[in-house]
Amino acid sequence: MTSAPTVSAAGLTLRCGRTAALDDVTFRLHEGVTGLLGPNGAGKTSLLRVLATAVPADRGAFTVLGHEPGTAAGRREMRRRLGYLPQNPGFHPEFTAFAFVDYVAILKELTDRGARHREVRRVLEAVDLSDVRGKRIKRLSGGMRQRVALAAALVGDPGLLLLDEPTVGLDPEQRMRFRELIADAGESRTVLLSTHQTEDVAMLCHRVIVMARGRVRFAGTPAELTAKAEGRVWTSTERDPGARAGWRTGLGTFRNVGDPPKGADLLEPTLEDGYLLVLDGEPAEVASV
Repeated sequence: MTSAPTVSAAGLTLRCGRTAALDDVTFRLHEGVTGLLGPNGAGKTSLLRVLATAVPADRGAFTVLGHEPGTAAGRREMRRRLGYLPQNPGFHPEFTAFAFVDYVAILKELTDRGARHREVRRVLEAVDLSDVRGKRIKRLSGGMRQRVALAAALVGDPGLLLLDEPTVGLDPEQRMRFRELIADAGESRTVLLSTHQTEDVAMLCHRVIVMARGRVRFAGTPAELTAKAEGRVWTSTERDPGARAGWRTGLGTFRNVGDPPKGADLLEPTLEDGYLLVLDGEPAEVASV
């Protein structure tokens, strides 16, 4: 890929007390959807908060669309060009969907009232909420509230969209709808999607970064992550004691992941299999994504 990266980060380090929330994190992002995959406590939220300029890193540097956060002017330009959906958006329950998104638009310095309201209507239509824009947020379903938060993140057509666990707590139909919205958003911008759901990455992402204990353990394509488990997934009638992970399937047999015994009945690996092996101690890989 020859285009300049949307995000370029090198050596990002952040400590929370004695814990390294981020430990020398280095990566690059280009247009499209990148999954930020990892267990709870891996550092995903900390990384998104640093990129959103909500908290400063202790060490390291990064740029967003060529702007640096080291000066007030640089942070202002970055904030104008990014959209951020945190885990807990912090809605005011008495706000309507329109009023909340309009409030965010004001914070993003869209000062012309007519143009701002057109933009609010545009993003609410983009997330299919035009019909309920006058409803108070407290009366909306959980899935609708998430779509309101996504609409707010899309205000101003940002070049970088940061999404922190946006599908958590949604039912299957809501999750499918939200995946469609994220995929659409990634057609014309860079999306960094934090999740611990491997299904989200498999269905949405062009690239994936795996984090554990504040460090990048893998960076590449979903196919490359799946390939980490090639020849290392097998079936058996009992859980293999030598497997790194194993569980009984709905067919009554066991699916094992790790180092198979000689003559094992091998299975096609999935992205989740590769992810489990990376978390379980496969050598760390750092690459451009």
